[in-house]
Amino acid sequence: MARAPGDRLAPRRRARPGFLLLGVTLAALLAVALFTTVGRRQGAAIPKAGGPMPGFSLPRVAGSGTVGVPVDGGGNGRPAVVLFFASWCTPCQAEIPALAAIRRHQVASHSKLAKVALVGVDGNDPTASAVAFLHESGVTFPVGADRTYAVTSGTFGFTALPESIMVDANGTIAAIHYGALSAGDLVRWQQRLVTGG
Repeated sequence: MARAPGDRLAPRRRARPGFLLLGVTLAALLAVALFTTVGRRQGAAIPKAGGPMPGFSLPRVAGSGTVGVPVDGGGNGRPAVVLFFASWCTPCQAEIPALAAIRRHQVASHSKLAKVALVGVDGNDPTASAVAFLHESGVTFPVGADRTYAVTSGTFGFTALPESIMVDANGTIAAIHYGALSAGDLVRWQQRLVTGG
């Protein structure tokens, strides 16, 4: 299209680096704020050792029904260790088979440590991947599917996996373990939870 004499083209505006940097920074801060509060109740504090274990209920990864606390342990007179993991988590791939083997041995030998419930929470896994991981790892304890991190991040504020929570029989958090839990750590915690020490 031809311009009429005297018409001027509007000068092109260039993005200023300062405004661009400010925009990117604000977007990143907003994303972090949204991610860390997904599923968390407004004003709810992140659970800590010595405080009450929040109850939760999740659909079972394999099969029907639900998995949760305190129904499966961690209150109502039964201590528990709650494991947070996923099939895609590299440290979990070593941790879970070892803990599952210890658990199977405790149950088969009628060990007093089998009185401590072991409850799993699988985070952000497609169902087929979660089921395959549990099968390959020899998991026989109940595992709930936390597909949207409503419990993992929303309730407990975890931003990485694996994590573990040790819960007394009265429903009080005895400890929170960040990172992979070794078989020896699991047994030591079970002994403390059984004896109330």
